[in-house]
Amino acid sequence: QVQLGESGGGSVQAGDSLRLSCTASGRTFRSYFMGWFRQGPGKEREFVAAIRWSGGPTSYTDSVKGRFTISRDNAKNTVYLQMNSLKPEDTAVYYCALSEGSSGASYYSARAYDYWGQGTQVTVSS
Repeated sequence: QVQLGESGGGSVQAGDSLRLSCTASGRTFRSYFMGWFRQGPGKEREFVAAIRWSGGPTSYTDSVKGRFTISRDNAKNTVYLQMNSLKPEDTAVYYCALSEGSSGASYYSARAYDYWGQGTQVTVSS
């Protein structure tokens, strides 16, 4: 089993920055890639960013490209989401997720992920 714990959410003004952290514990040696998803009020959960646990290219949804950066620190079993130039439309509960790569689904699909964090609220006011 793997446990994921997120932190770093909060309430900010448009244009501000936040950094979310997600620390994994437990059976992390089977980790293949990790992702961030978000769910805004009245919306479905959507893919935000993903990164392979071993490194390599990162992927982002179009609406956050150039503003958000996903990174990882394997020594700390932690993945980060640096969010700059935040907009009110970024308001959502942000979830980190870990995939062991067994489903065959693409990294941008929630079906690809085996474990999820509890979520952290990000609120951006104009």
